[in-house]
Amino acid sequence: MSTTEFRAVRVNSKAASIDTLAPVIEAQTPPTLQAGEALVRVRSAGVNPSDVKAALGIMPQAVFPRTPGRDFAGVVTEGPSAWIGKAVWGSGGDIGITRNGSHAAWLVLPEAALREKPQNLSFEEAGSVGVPFITAYEGFRRSGMPQRGQTVAVMGANGKVGQAAVQLAAQAGAQVIAVRRGAGAWDGPSAGVHTIDANSEDVAARIRELSDGKGAHIVFNTVGSPYFEAANKAMAKGAAQIFISTFDRAVPFDIFTFYRGMHTYVGIDTLALNATETNERMEAMRAGFEAGSLKPFSVAPDAVFSLDQALAVYREVLGGASRRVVFNP
Repeated sequence: MSTTEFRAVRVNSKAASIDTLAPVIEAQTPPTLQAGEALVRVRSAGVNPSDVKAALGIMPQAVFPRTPGRDFAGVVTEGPSAWIGKAVWGSGGDIGITRNGSHAAWLVLPEAALREKPQNLSFEEAGSVGVPFITAYEGFRRSGMPQRGQTVAVMGANGKVGQAAVQLAAQAGAQVIAVRRGAGAWDGPSAGVHTIDANSEDVAARIRELSDGKGAHIVFNTVGSPYFEAANKAMAKGAAQIFISTFDRAVPFDIFTFYRGMHTYVGIDTLALNATETNERMEAMRAGFEAGSLKPFSVAPDAVFSLDQALAVYREVLGGASRRVVFNP
């Protein structure tokens, strides 16, 4: 196979907007490895909003020129002999940000970042898991993992991180309350999930009603400021609230309620986790995926794209795509 058949997305400089972003699809030869590195032939690479924001230069730590892409699934072709030929998966806060990423045929990783892909997941499914599940898992890991008998409320449960958080909390045996804008029963893979329509219901009052007046032990606020006040009112004594993003930086904060409630706020930025640290978290979730208590995102055939379609895919994802999309390089 000629080297021209191996390609990578390349972003040479930051752009003012998605309309001026100009990713180049260039030929890629298998990179030369340094000591302690491994080479992965990428079979699937998820596309996240953070990938596009980094390509635009919104992420201050992003290095140019660079190949974007944090999530991946593929096969090890060079590196430690014990890993050659093995299917791997993963993500990383450095991949595609400060080092070349997965929107390419080849991905160089530290050997310590290699983790085996769950055997029952396809490459497309494994490549779709990364950032959303890592964000949800890290939020729970930092706040205290959900426990059976606890109530976990997920604000913005219709988003990818929200969907992952619902699954992780349900897997732990917690009572899960999914807060979203829209009516209807929960249609995700987890059973027994209560739903609240933020457009028509009093979110805090409904959470307290569903928790016998106690409130939620953990509130996973994936949206930030729009749910901040309702989330605070819904927190149980000693509860934690997890934040991963926001629309407005300034929010109304009642210090008295905070300390009298013995509350904890947990901020999560998965960009701070390198590939080795990230994939330690991926490994902790692998058994759940193999057992079926965790499910990957559904990736429809028409949501698998070639690298030639990079700009259109980036535009869709930045615009808030409801489906999970991946590249097959």
